Amino acid sequence: MTGFGSETRLQQSMRREAAQIIQEAIQAVLPDRAVQRVLEGRAFPGRVLLVSVGKAAWQMAKAAGQCLGEQITAGVVITKYGHGKGDLPQIACYEAGHPVPDENSFRSTQAALDLVQGLSEEDTVLFLLSGGGSALFERPLIPGSELQDITNQLLASGADIVEINTIRKRLSAVKGGRFAQHCAPARIFSVVLSDILGDPLDMIASGPACPDRSTCRQAQAIVEKYHLNLSDEAIRRLGEETPKTLECVESHIVGSVKELCGAAAHACQTLGYQPLVLTDQLCCQAKEAGSFLASIARSHAGTGVPLAFLAGGETVVRLTGSGKGGRNQELALAAAQGIASLPNALLFSIGSDGTDGPTDAAGGMVDGSTAERLRAQGISIHQILAENNAYCGLKRADGLIMTGPTGTNVNDVSVLLIRPAQSD
Repeated sequence: MTGFGSETRLQQSMRREAAQIIQEAIQAVLPDRAVQRVLEGRAFPGRVLLVSVGKAAWQMAKAAGQCLGEQITAGVVITKYGHGKGDLPQIACYEAGHPVPDENSFRSTQAALDLVQGLSEEDTVLFLLSGGGSALFERPLIPGSELQDITNQLLASGADIVEINTIRKRLSAVKGGRFAQHCAPARIFSVVLSDILGDPLDMIASGPACPDRSTCRQAQAIVEKYHLNLSDEAIRRLGEETPKTLECVESHIVGSVKELCGAAAHACQTLGYQPLVLTDQLCCQAKEAGSFLASIARSHAGTGVPLAFLAGGETVVRLTGSGKGGRNQELALAAAQGIASLPNALLFSIGSDGTDGPTDAAGGMVDGSTAERLRAQGISIHQILAENNAYCGLKRADGLIMTGPTGTNVNDVSVLLIRPAQSD
């Protein structure tokens, strides 16, 4: 994380507190202990083949290996570029594209499919799943280039993750329960780290080993809502129904944004703040969420006690420009306008995986001096947001949060800190 310049002592102190809250919250939701709670002491019959997919795939596979040891016969890990942390015993590790699948996504997924061929009823596929799997784990039923184009259309439209995954499932040979069909007749034991509000198993990474509850009619409605440009073949695939029942699949959800919010709230409390989790179901445009949290700051700026307001979930960004940024950065920069000149308010918003959108930042941090600092450089926050260029704006204001890949992925948390105003 970079430091702010020209801060008051109070703002410097609050920035240090924010850094501590971020560190403690992320540490609390690392998947190691969660995976170990499910797997410790388990013995599986037959061969155990490990397939771990998502931004937390490497960390989850490592934890599984520590629990099961030589029970794991072989395995495949597929994670985002930069999220692998070295070799793992008996396991081939791959990195691939996110949020848009690429050729490495297709090749590594084929390696996983090859691994689970020819299994018997006595064998087990240990399937470790985390957010990001929709892009990383893919064998398309349409040309890969068209799948990439459709993904980009959906991301630019402002569609939420459930809508995006409803389309993705029907264009894939491994999503929407189809990976489980590839593994049959083997048993699938699935451990899932949730990055979707409400923890819907069929939507997390597009549900490769879960019966699909969405319908062709819903998919068609999404196409019409966002005016997607699809080929005849893609339209035909959207009309093919996905598996609605699966046998021999056991799933365990071991982490979610609710835990992230709870951990952040606890860290705030240890620093003397009175925390209030507003929601762990935040789902709106990032700019709207930032504006809303700023309005809370204005209402409580005269507080006599330290307050912390928290919101977890996943906002969306509607692209109107071609700049660089992510939803958390956009949320933070939008809030900067609303808390301008408040000397005792600070807001940060982060993605728990450490990478916000297609950037190397985890999110953004702003305080009451951010807007003025940008104005002094001739930079308009309104214009930056219109260009979806929050990364560059926050960089100029020393407001980027840089954690690097964290090894977990349980969605986002935004935290507004307010302390009693004091003279500096």
